[in-house]
Amino acid sequence: MALLDIDNLQVGFNTEAGLVRAVDGVSLRLEPGQTLGVVGESGCGKSVTASAILRLVPSPPGVYLGGAIRFDGRDILAMPREELPALRGRDIAMVFQDPMTSLNPVFTVERQMGEVLALRFGLGRAEARARSVQMLKTVGMPDADARLGVYPHELSGGMKQRVMIAMALLCEPRVLIADEPTTALDVTVQAQILHLMRELQQRTGTAVLFITHDMGVIAEMCDAVVVMYAGRVVERGPVLDIFEHSRHPYTRGLLDSIPRRGIAHKAELPTIDGVVPSLLNPPPGCRFAQRCRHRQTLDGQAQQRCGEVAPALVALHAGAVACHFPLDGAGT
Repeated sequence: MALLDIDNLQVGFNTEAGLVRAVDGVSLRLEPGQTLGVVGESGCGKSVTASAILRLVPSPPGVYLGGAIRFDGRDILAMPREELPALRGRDIAMVFQDPMTSLNPVFTVERQMGEVLALRFGLGRAEARARSVQMLKTVGMPDADARLGVYPHELSGGMKQRVMIAMALLCEPRVLIADEPTTALDVTVQAQILHLMRELQQRTGTAVLFITHDMGVIAEMCDAVVVMYAGRVVERGPVLDIFEHSRHPYTRGLLDSIPRRGIAHKAELPTIDGVVPSLLNPPPGCRFAQRCRHRQTLDGQAQQRCGEVAPALVALHAGAVACHFPLDGAGT
């Protein structure tokens, strides 16, 4: 049985213009000890899916429209609200994209880490301090003891992110959700954080749901990949299979846009023309159809089907793809 099983999740936001379906039928499975990557452009529903797992979607305007999120066989969406604090942090923890907005600017690092340990384990101040220092050392924080007494604004971006990772791991969660944890960091610090997370995952066996828009990060961190577009899953499979034999034109477009040797200028990188369709009134067929170069190579009847009939996510080899006319696995 999967540790985390999301089945046909649907989440929307009520706006003055109408209901925006940010997540529209997403299904994925996270196995114990696995690192599963969720990738896609900004606005595809990655972060909303992550927030939904912990029931953190703000309501209003957010609303859960359907589906289930099962952790260890129990549906999180059906849990009484008073049981959620015990789930958050202890069983499932989250590292957010921007640590500056996640850490309280008026409390020291020690105060914030100590509160987690007091609430979860009932530790006193001395015990909490010792555990906090140990965890900061585990995540590679220099001069960990002294860092406990500082405020978030006194730390660099990389140090703040290390504090966030340390706080997430304090309760030894079974699932760690990392939502774009390196986006605001420079390349060198990003590499350090990714290396740290990979080491910690291997040491603790924690299952990781890694959310990013960066296919390079997916290649480095993940065992399997889920590709999202306009609120839906368009492809999923083992990471090696996705990179070498992607079947969905959108996945292939993401991979083609990765910088590589031999491309001297940014202008030479392939791009995906067009824009993501509105989730307020999405098109009836494949949501990627208007941007799909593969569709342009098909006959008129096939193109019409792409524009009128939404493709189902169908098992194909080691993964699954939502495309009426999937690529042959070699990008053609």
